[in-house]
Amino acid sequence: MSSRQDYSPGPANVAQVQKGGGDKWTLVLVKELRHAPERVWEALTDPAQLREWAPFDVDRNLGSVGPVNFNWIGAPSAGDSNVTRAEAPKVLEYNDMRWELEPTAGGTRLTLWSVIDSRFIAWGAAGWHISFDVLERLLDGNPIGRIAGQEAMQFEGWQRLSADYSKQFGIEPPKW
Repeated sequence: MSSRQDYSPGPANVAQVQKGGGDKWTLVLVKELRHAPERVWEALTDPAQLREWAPFDVDRNLGSVGPVNFNWIGAPSAGDSNVTRAEAPKVLEYNDMRWELEPTAGGTRLTLWSVIDSRFIAWGAAGWHISFDVLERLLDGNPIGRIAGQEAMQFEGWQRLSADYSKQFGIEPPKW
């Protein structure tokens, strides 16, 4: 396992926001990965791999449509959810999230659309940015372990990313 102390997130450049008319905005994150879509799909759907990088746990493989128990790290309890679309290895949808995997010459372009309360959109961008970095290290065979929930918020890189994304999105960062 690689040392987590060696990890520092890069610049706030993987997330954009689509501002809606209400309290919910769409966060769009794009990450170029050096792995085939099939390999990335496994990391997005397999509960054991999700526990290594994602900010949530699930009780079953997400590769098929149907109910799933979904628990955000740090949330007081799990909730029932539903995978509404699973087209391996291209599109995965559940909750307010849509994942698309596009093959590229170098691997896969992974895109996530996530609907988030506008007050916390920069926090979400920072958290997903770090999760994508952790996913990349897992796929590269150098896992550093999940950084999510309160642990992520205490991480110096998350605080910098949250401030940078707030500035990029033209919003006031939430008060600690």
